[in-house]
Amino acid sequence: MAIDRTPVLKRCRSLDMDPIYLGVNKKSNRKLVRSSRKISEYGLQLREKQKAKFIYGVLEKPFRNYYAKAERMKGLTGPNLMTLLECRLDNVVFRMGFARTRREARQIVGHKHILVNGKCVNIPSYRVNVGDVIEVKESKKSMQRFKDIAEATNGILVPAWLDADVESFKGQVKELPARDMIDVPVNETLIVELYSK
Repeated sequence: MAIDRTPVLKRCRSLDMDPIYLGVNKKSNRKLVRSSRKISEYGLQLREKQKAKFIYGVLEKPFRNYYAKAERMKGLTGPNLMTLLECRLDNVVFRMGFARTRREARQIVGHKHILVNGKCVNIPSYRVNVGDVIEVKESKKSMQRFKDIAEATNGILVPAWLDADVESFKGQVKELPARDMIDVPVNETLIVELYSK
């Protein structure tokens, strides 16, 4: 399985974005020095795509598949793409506050700690639907790891489209997120322009 092992702060610096979107509270002291050349239109589009891929931890081929699926759906392709990415199980676990970072959420799902509607799901890209109940396995809730997570994510703001109780590690998907509910700094119209060439 391919994994992006690029240091988070280094990648955030190169993409000119805040690490907080990944759940990382550190800040880099280094400044990114770019040449004075103007970035081309293609360069801007590519950067937006790389940002989206990096935030959600998706590689190129699955990302292309998400785009193809978003194109086939009703409505605008850009917001559809963001909704599909936001409905990934690892992202929902992070958004509910069951993990400190997106990478940790992916690991928790991969280690079979998460139940969706009472069934164990260990696929981070699993797509959640409206009404799905997501919870941490009863036997894992007493682990020190989850006690630390509950402490760290206590004041986290859960998005309006989710309903979560961090204390009991249980939550539900109330509705699918619209684009204005997704606080990710990605301009999806540039991604659509890039793929529609």
